[in-house]
Amino acid sequence: MLINRNATDESASPPRRKRLKGLHHDVTPIRRLLFGQPIETGRHEDSLLPKSVALPVFASDAISSVAYATQQILLVLGGAGLWMMQFADTYRNLTLGITAAIVLLLAIVVSSYWQTIFAYPKGGGSYIVTRDNLGVTFSLIAGAALLIGYVVTVAVSIASGVQNLLSTPVAATLNIADKPVPVAIFFIALLTFANLRGLKESGLLFATFTYLFVAVAGLMILLGIAGPYLGWEVYEEAVNRTVPSEARHPAQALAGVALIGLTLKAFATGCSAMTGTEAVADGVPAFRHPQPLNAALTLFMMAGILAFLFLGISWLATDLHVVYWEHEGKAAKPVIDQLSGAIFGKHGVGLRSGLYYLMQFSTAAVLFLAANTAFADFPRLSYFMSRDRFLPRQLANLGDKMVYSNGIVLLGALAVVLIVAFDASVDELIPLYAFGVFTAFTMSQSSMVARWFKLKTRGWYIKAAINGFGAVCTGLVLLIVGYEKFLDGAWLVMLAMVLVVLMFRVINAHYEDLRARLTIIGWKPDTRAFSNTVLLLVPSLHKGIFPALRYARSLSPDCRAVHIEIDPADTARLRREWDEYVGEDPPLVILPSTYRSIIAPVLVYLDEVQKERENHTVTVVLPEFVSRKGWHSLLHNKNGLLLRYYLLNKPGVIVSNVRYFLDGRDGSANVQAGEAQEEETP
Repeated sequence: MLINRNATDESASPPRRKRLKGLHHDVTPIRRLLFGQPIETGRHEDSLLPKSVALPVFASDAISSVAYATQQILLVLGGAGLWMMQFADTYRNLTLGITAAIVLLLAIVVSSYWQTIFAYPKGGGSYIVTRDNLGVTFSLIAGAALLIGYVVTVAVSIASGVQNLLSTPVAATLNIADKPVPVAIFFIALLTFANLRGLKESGLLFATFTYLFVAVAGLMILLGIAGPYLGWEVYEEAVNRTVPSEARHPAQALAGVALIGLTLKAFATGCSAMTGTEAVADGVPAFRHPQPLNAALTLFMMAGILAFLFLGISWLATDLHVVYWEHEGKAAKPVIDQLSGAIFGKHGVGLRSGLYYLMQFSTAAVLFLAANTAFADFPRLSYFMSRDRFLPRQLANLGDKMVYSNGIVLLGALAVVLIVAFDASVDELIPLYAFGVFTAFTMSQSSMVARWFKLKTRGWYIKAAINGFGAVCTGLVLLIVGYEKFLDGAWLVMLAMVLVVLMFRVINAHYEDLRARLTIIGWKPDTRAFSNTVLLLVPSLHKGIFPALRYARSLSPDCRAVHIEIDPADTARLRREWDEYVGEDPPLVILPSTYRSIIAPVLVYLDEVQKERENHTVTVVLPEFVSRKGWHSLLHNKNGLLLRYYLLNKPGVIVSNVRYFLDGRDGSANVQAGEAQEEETP
């Protein structure tokens, strides 16, 4: 007889799914309220992202960098004294030249990562690529650089978003313009919560804001360029063109080495626009099928949008001669605020002021979403490194929404630490940024060169040349960033990378040692006779003791009741009650405690019991009652908890808790109030 297995399975599946669905946290409605409906493991495909959602999820970091990349270039050039109008041409030419060079570097890096996406369709982050081609040591450096970079990404993006948000007149009216730290912490918490509810849902929620930013920023650029020719008024009074006396520096003699040094420093700072470029290659598994093609197209779209916005904002900033400065925690209005205020108008009521607020709101929103890229990739990288035993295994756990919840929470906590430590200052956080990013770039591209030389697939020499050129370019930028920004904060990132790599090694050594100790390869189990002595700790005789007594008797014929004598009068009463209600099985052992200690007599007696025979285990049974109300536990001692702490670290000892529920859930009658006074855990 033929059986249609498919039909049988299909008919059986719905009831099974229905029964399991009823088990999804029905007893924890708060968890469901916070994290939403759990996603079944078999429905992982439903959480994959289309390109329209993947673009804001993975590219918002890179796209949003235009909000501070031009600003950082202007900060360096202005610090050299070029903010003065007599240096306007030099100010403009250097800014646009540096911007164009960074866009060219972006094209090179994108070309390299295009190949990485197809070579690693399951995720081609720097850690994985480097591990496969250059070995463990280099991969740990890449992993450390990426993890640190993701934390800094959240801190910088949130700080920059808050800076733009608090620069508006409304923020001054609400009296929050000088409170960036609590506002930044609030948005980090909000992003953490959104990502705990699932990558797809947070992507759908935030996609609108990313596209809104691109549209409004594009409109601002077009109006800034063509508007004056069409009669569109530009409010130049909204632009800052000076530096206060306390923040001024004398103009440098820009020639020869001085000019080269200034250009390299501005270039190193402006390379913050490159952050987030790797995110798409690292997140290929999150795309819908065909995953590599969709990821590659998303990478291309991201690069095009970034290049257009970066060039456009730099052109507008130099055309209007925008000046940005920072001194002792104070700074000029953000460049985006100055540009949108000049082109749209920030005062009054109407379409133009509405566009200004829309620009500021969308800028803040996309910067907050830039952190979302890190929230997508930091947990995934943590999973890979946890799987390889370089990070705690808890980081590999999937939560209810098919996301790595522990990694998300860890990232949020570390970002808050940075925000507090640097007072949510964009200008102080930016120097931490580029070194780790370009370390990861260089490692990844160098690894791809090694891969092509090893595999020698069709056209490998062309692919190796592309990745090799990318490695040389990013390596040179890494040296420039390390040199120019060392004292500004790059040293801190270098030190952090060394410490993180050492942490990886220590964690891995522990897991390898544990694996060597637990392996069954070449091991033979002990076949000798095994015995067990059970010690039931009895503080006094009451109803809660008898369930524990029944359990203790079931474990071994060698069962003993143990009482720690603090008050001889209580001991005499216990002996009488024990003889009357229990008898001689099990025997009652009295351990005097001269100094009223509960722990010491038990440990001494345990040592004696363990010496009685070989291949011997001692099980300690701790009876305890569970109160009707949680706060009732505050009214009773915690000797049981203290005993567990000492006993669980003692070899050859098993600790078992037998709970007696005062609401009758164990099938026993409720304990009366007078009796409950004696029901202390031993």
